[in-house]
This record gives sequence, structure tokens and C-alpha cells, in this order.
Amino acid sequence: MALLELKKITKRFGGLMALRGISLSIDKGELVGIIGPNGSGKTTLFNVISGVYKPDSGSIFFAGIDITSYPPHRRARMGIARAFQIPRPFPGLSVRENVAVGALFGLGGEGLDIEDALARADDVLRLVGLYEKRLELAEKLTGSEKKILELARAIAMSPRLLLLDEVMAGTPPASIDKLAGIIRGLAREGMASVSLVEHVLRAVAKIVERAVVLYRGEVVLEGSVEEVLRSEKLREIYLGGARFVT
Repeated sequence: MALLELKKITKRFGGLMALRGISLSIDKGELVGIIGPNGSGKTTLFNVISGVYKPDSGSIFFAGIDITSYPPHRRARMGIARAFQIPRPFPGLSVRENVAVGALFGLGGEGLDIEDALARADDVLRLVGLYEKRLELAEKLTGSEKKILELARAIAMSPRLLLLDEVMAGTPPASIDKLAGIIRGLAREGMASVSLVEHVLRAVAKIVERAVVLYRGEVVLEGSVEEVLRSEKLREIYLGGARFVT
């Protein structure tokens, strides 16, 4: 049984059809990349999966449960965590406290007290390399550090499904390599399945096993990441004929 299953999802904004009957499944521990040009529906798809938007038609199943009507906080409690494209640290809170918030509102968070959440935050900050800055105000971090903080807060939620929305954009190459290793490690240990929306194709190649290409709200290509990134169809719709180089 798939961990996440989407069945014929559609989403319309006025006269714009953002998602056109998308069906997609993600297995436990699987690493999947969602790629495509701007406006193809990638972030809208994540908004539907995480509960920000309700689909106009279709169904969403998570661990065999129909969650189509569930609000975001209920999905988070079930183990769906998301790192957003634009980092949103809580102002006035330290780096450590920001990550602890994730622990409190994620899977199993109802049973955590503050000290347990802070201890969880420390573990995650060591993992992502921000432990030395744990007591600093989150708004004082650099742009790339805020991206890492956004990822850390999602990891602290102990997710079964981790949705990463362009977390690598603007991140130095050395950090991409490190974060790719962390994300792959989470899936390898069975902690999370990962669905990644990303424009940094180097990151996609390093992290995911399967790639799904969206174009104008539809799945137009799907397969192993190696096959997809070298396909003529991808070059035509996304890379303008340029050859992908690893």
C-alpha cells in the first residue's frame, strides 16, 4: 500500500486550471522529485497535499486513510511535514525555539513537554549544522541558513512524509551536498518519504530516485531520475534544448 496516493486531483483558480486530474503515489521511504517549469502546478500540488488548498475534485489518501477534507494541522499530526520555498521563522524566537515548535506540532507532538521539544530541536540542529547558532534569533540568520532552519523545523516534526519546496534554491553547493546526504539518510532509515519540488537539478539528481514532471497542471513524464533528466521531452518543455550535465 502506498503511503500517499492522489487520485484524479483537480484544482482551479477562476478560469485557470492549475491541476488537471493528477494521479500520483509515493511509497514509504521513497524519494520523489517533482519538477517542471514555473507555473506547471508544483507548489499548488504541495498545497493540496498539505491541506492549504482543498481540491475541486479527486481524493487524497495517506496511509490508507482518506484525508481529502482534513485541515493542515490534522495532516501534520499524522506525519505530513513541509518546508516552504520562502522561509518563515517565528520572529522573536531563537533558532532552537523555532525548531522546537516543529517538534510540538508534528507527529507525536501532543505528548511532548517543552523540555522534550527543546531536546529534539538540539538533535536536529546538530544534524543540519546549525547547533552552534541555536541561541541566536532566527531572523539574524543568513538567507541560506534560514532555508536550513526551515528544513530543520520540518524534520523536527518526525514526518512520515516530508514535502520540500525548493529548499535548495540559493544554497551554496557545499550545503547542497550536505543537505542531500541528510535527506537521503532520513528516507534510508525509514523516517520519511520525501517529495521534493526543486529547480536546482543538481540537487534533484543527488537526492531523488524517481522524478515526476508537471507541465500545465498535468503529469507528462515519470520514471527514474536518470531517465527523466536525460529525456528529450524534458529538454523540450523545461530546459529549452539544453543538455543536463551531472
